[in-house]
Amino acid sequence: MKRRINLLLAMVLLILVASLFTQLNARSADFPTKPITLICPWPPGGAIDTFFRVYAESAKKYLGQPVIVENKPGGAGTVGPAAMAATAKPDGYTICQISIPVFRYQHMGKVDYDALKDFTYIIGLSAYTFGVVVKADAPWKTFDELLNYSKNNPGKIIYGSPGAGTTQNITMERIAMLKGIKWTHVPMKGTGENMPALLGGHVNVAADSTGFAPYVDSGDMRLLVTFGEQRTKKWSTVPTLKEVGINVVADSPFGLAGPKGLDPAVVKTLHDAFKKALDDPDTTAILQKLDMVYAYKDTESYNKQVRVLFEEERELVEKLGLKKN
Repeated sequence: MKRRINLLLAMVLLILVASLFTQLNARSADFPTKPITLICPWPPGGAIDTFFRVYAESAKKYLGQPVIVENKPGGAGTVGPAAMAATAKPDGYTICQISIPVFRYQHMGKVDYDALKDFTYIIGLSAYTFGVVVKADAPWKTFDELLNYSKNNPGKIIYGSPGAGTTQNITMERIAMLKGIKWTHVPMKGTGENMPALLGGHVNVAADSTGFAPYVDSGDMRLLVTFGEQRTKKWSTVPTLKEVGINVVADSPFGLAGPKGLDPAVVKTLHDAFKKALDDPDTTAILQKLDMVYAYKDTESYNKQVRVLFEEERELVEKLGLKKN
């Protein structure tokens, strides 16, 4: 009798489990049924914000639901991902850009997330074009002139970046270390604050992404150097760091992730739609306009890249002595 009861209970449990899986699969198949929030962890007005607003409209075509860009700036792009990891449900309706500082900050000090455990990585998208700009009336016509001035005037050059610990800030400090110079860093809250600070004379130099493009194109700023492997198509006369004798390449590849525990079927739906959106003509046009790099990675490849980037940032933080006690 007892054996028969246990068998009956086991059958009921199997039926319940099967029913649950059926419901979950049905939900995954229907996904998405409402708008998706895409967290941009930077302030409005910068290059990455501009990109995501166009990209979200492209993604809407392939998801069949609106993609709402929500700005959550702070912590050099780490506040948004940390907030998602802490509060978002693993249902695919909240995703976020993951940029290099997410990996870097974990090696610098205590953070409220684990970059390898608290996110479900979906797709690799792009990489930045970074560079150094000065006002058009600045006395430095080349990056070498700026370096020579900085060496002869320690600490006098004040440069702005989108925030402490950003790739722009880290790269400027790597340059200073390699060239034996000292300059003063003023962290901003993003490109939207960095560019006005330079135009207003609050800083002498700005290291940033292509949020500087309109000012360079209008002649209000001068682009001295870029941080990529090769010269940009848009500003082909501007040398790279390697061309001016500094063996550094920094393009900070980024992608999209959700909170940990996303259903693989949901991940596939998001990946497939955002891949189509990445290849959409409107997205292609904004990437070209901002001179950002097409750096697509599928889900598996992106997960592998994330682990490589995580280790590279650990080594860089140790090399620059940025680890906080």
